[in-house]
Amino acid sequence: MSLDDFERYPLLFGPSPVHPLDRLSAHLGGARIWAKREDCNSGLAYGGNKTRKLEYLVPDALAAGADTLVSIGGVQSNHTRQVAAVAARLGLRAVLVQESWVDWPDPVNDKVGNILLSRVMGAEVRLVRAGFGIDVKDSWQRALEDVRAEGGTPYAIPAGASDHRLGGLGFAHWAREVRRQERELGVFFDTIVVCSVTGSTQAGMIAGFAEGDERPRRVLGIDASAKLVETRARVAKIARATAELIDVGRELRDEEITVLEGWAGDLYGIPVESTMEAIRLTGRLEGMIIDPVYEGKSMAGLIDLVREGEIPRDSNVLYAHLGGQPALNAYSGLFDR
Repeated sequence: MSLDDFERYPLLFGPSPVHPLDRLSAHLGGARIWAKREDCNSGLAYGGNKTRKLEYLVPDALAAGADTLVSIGGVQSNHTRQVAAVAARLGLRAVLVQESWVDWPDPVNDKVGNILLSRVMGAEVRLVRAGFGIDVKDSWQRALEDVRAEGGTPYAIPAGASDHRLGGLGFAHWAREVRRQERELGVFFDTIVVCSVTGSTQAGMIAGFAEGDERPRRVLGIDASAKLVETRARVAKIARATAELIDVGRELRDEEITVLEGWAGDLYGIPVESTMEAIRLTGRLEGMIIDPVYEGKSMAGLIDLVREGEIPRDSNVLYAHLGGQPALNAYSGLFDR
């Protein structure tokens, strides 16, 4: 099967926009940096990278006769907010398990931002005390069982829509989209920088670009999980499974799967000094808002890689902005000065 053989339910405005970050590029004095904006890609609750993934899961859910989407994430999960939005769009229920993945002291952490939006959209939100982890969790299994016990038909969507047979397809399609935009813009992005945690965003890109790239291109994942070994293994697993699913026609090489450490800090979801520098620099130079959990860390990685020359001066770099800004509300204490 090819990517075209998989049904896709339209949830996006169209291709997410690409634009240059000229002031940031000039400030860093190296490669030219562009952004591709998954935060501007949909009318559903501020969009984001998971909306693109859900385009491929929705037909599977509808074919299964599901009446309830059941998913899991942290208290400020961007993913669960997007699941709630898609459920509302489809006229389905959403049950969202929100675990305390981030030990963050802001007293309104579980009342504002992403979780507020999920509640506004009518999702059933279940707050659960449990640490960070992207494997199958008991709390999620219980939620699925509860829906069945009530006579409903749940559709299971794992954290980040990642550990799912179809989880990599959205960003395999993203890779095709980038190629079309490169032709339109007359540019080749030799380096892609993307945040990696649950894995399928970067994995889908790797599989999608493997489908037809003739020029060398790097997809650099910036780990934000603070569990590098697990994250890289997950990216590799999903990338290879997706490549097989869309019939890339060859095995992915180990060197195609790059996840870099150094910017996550010690714990998932806790911003560090480089995160805050990246948020402020991007905001003040470009008016582009990024968040403390994901984009602040991938942008911090990009900034250092350009400054240190690890990304060459003659590169065109595409920064994948995956969304996530609603979570800023839960970190307001960081910006009181």
